[in-house]
Amino acid sequence: MPSVFTARALLLDMDGTLVDSDAVVERCWTRWAIRQNLDPAAVLRVVHGRQGHATMAELLPNRPMAQNYAENAVMLAEETADLEGVVPVPGAPAFLAALAGRPHALVTSAGEMLARARMGAAGLPLPPVMVTAERVGASKPDPEGFLKGAAELGFGPEECLVFEDAEVGIAAARAAGMRVIGVGPRAAAHGPSAHAPSLEDVRVTAADGLLTVTVA
Repeated sequence: MPSVFTARALLLDMDGTLVDSDAVVERCWTRWAIRQNLDPAAVLRVVHGRQGHATMAELLPNRPMAQNYAENAVMLAEETADLEGVVPVPGAPAFLAALAGRPHALVTSAGEMLARARMGAAGLPLPPVMVTAERVGASKPDPEGFLKGAAELGFGPEECLVFEDAEVGIAAARAAGMRVIGVGPRAAAHGPSAHAPSLEDVRVTAADGLLTVTVA
């Protein structure tokens, strides 16, 4: 039975939701884990959806944050330069095409340069509003990014629908008072309002300023 939602605006995560960047994330964070004498598999279980310095703080809680910020800057440069294997999530081009001219925003833990690089590598258009890492004071699962995206589009939290793949992103959407569609295999276990295996399972139609989202 399909799930049907109506909203005035959509707020979209990037990595894992619109763009499949797992290959790059795994390469960069595996190298970092080995340098820190950490188990790469354990690191990769917590890295998705967060800003890099927040991941580092969780994994190395006794380390000075200044070191995390410095290493995160290096990590962002590595990730921005490494676009091999960055592709759109299945269904993402048609999904974004259906949103052309409609209120939607990118809300990502990536920095703006990384977001532009990955969306470009995946051949996806940038939404009219972008809330990137530089524009928030707190990383997901804090709701700041989603609340800022909604405000910039001119809508309240209850009028927005979030698309997310990661546990921290789903938690951030809930903390913002928003409904959330979980996209992809990581999302199913974290209690989204509905789950779509990919964006191929999502259809968006628009009429009278209202977006109707059907999840097969």
